[in-house]
Amino acid sequence: MAIELYSWATPNGHKVHIMLEELGLAYNVHPINIGTGDQFDPEFLKISPNNKMPAIVDPEGPDGEPISVFETGAILIYLANKHGRFFPENPRSRYAALQWLMWQMGGLGPFLGQAHHFRSYAPERIEYAYNRYTNEAKRLYGVLDKRLAEARYLAGDDYSIADIAAWPWTRYPDRQGVERDDYPNFKRWFDEIAERSAVQRGVEVLTDLRSDGFDDKAREVLFGATQYARR
Repeated sequence: MAIELYSWATPNGHKVHIMLEELGLAYNVHPINIGTGDQFDPEFLKISPNNKMPAIVDPEGPDGEPISVFETGAILIYLANKHGRFFPENPRSRYAALQWLMWQMGGLGPFLGQAHHFRSYAPERIEYAYNRYTNEAKRLYGVLDKRLAEARYLAGDDYSIADIAAWPWTRYPDRQGVERDDYPNFKRWFDEIAERSAVQRGVEVLTDLRSDGFDDKAREVLFGATQYARR
């Protein structure tokens, strides 16, 4: 039975799109247009109570009953465990994958997102925020580059959920104030992953529905009072 995917064409969405494509799983896509407020729909909140996409519903959960999973790190671990791929069995390598997955969830994604926000979406340039998040983006790319000087992939020799989680956030370093050529090991890693056919398919999911930029309504939904209302 197909997995029900609730998502949008964002770096976090693409993590799960890529994982589903890498695993060759059947899935049905339900667009969650974050610019129009689909993420606040009560039915979606039953699946993702933090009103963030993506989320999945697997009709064949661990006990044979449907299970919903939100948070991309949890989704990647769930799918990897269920299907026995992209999550090393060797304990040392498995903890390496978990470390770098947590690094992406707690550092790379949030801080690159803030860099992108304050460089591109803030209504005015706030010099402190602009510099703080741009500098942190550069630091994080440095951490990534150093790790990839030591290993082919984040967890070691094998491509894993850690790479699947990190890669979509690094597609547009210029938007984060980062010069790609300053990080040669990152470039090698990024370009190798970009050649994977499943990755190429994954980043195309829902892109035909997404427009560049945000109008005033979308800005209010994403960054205004609507986003912070208690539900």
